[in-house]
Amino acid sequence: MKTTVKWVDNMMMVGESASGHALVIDGPEELGGKNLGIRPMEMLLLGMGSCTTIDVISTLKKMRAEVRDCHAKITAKRADEHPKVFTDIHIHFVIKGNNLNEKKVAKAVSLSADKYCSASIMLGKTAIITHDFEVHE
Repeated sequence: MKTTVKWVDNMMMVGESASGHALVIDGPEELGGKNLGIRPMEMLLLGMGSCTTIDVISTLKKMRAEVRDCHAKITAKRADEHPKVFTDIHIHFVIKGNNLNEKKVAKAVSLSADKYCSASIMLGKTAIITHDFEVHE
C-alpha cells in the first residue's frame, strides 16, 4: 500500500490514498495551522473506528442479522508526555435493526476486537481498548 502526503501551506497537507481518494489534514492554530482539515491523531481514531465498524457490520450480515444502522462512538485519552500516544480508547457501538440478537452482536464486536480489526489490534499495542454496545429495534 502506498499513500502520499503533500505539504500545502503552514501546517496544512493533502493526503492521497492508494485508492485515489484525497483529504485535507491541518494542525491547530496554536501550532501554525488554520484549522482547515482533520488532525492526524483524529484520523487515526477514525480509521480504527471505520475498520472495526466494517468488521461488525460484515460479520452481522454473515449471521443474517437485519442491521439498519450502526455507528461507533469513540472516546480516547492520550499520554501527557511525548510521544503523546493513545493510552485508553473506548468504542461504543449503537446498532439498530430488526430482531437483532444481542449474543450475535457481542460475538461480532468480539471478533472485530480480537481477530479482524488490524487498526484496533495495532493501536492496542499502546492503548487499553474497550468495547461495548447497545441494540435498538
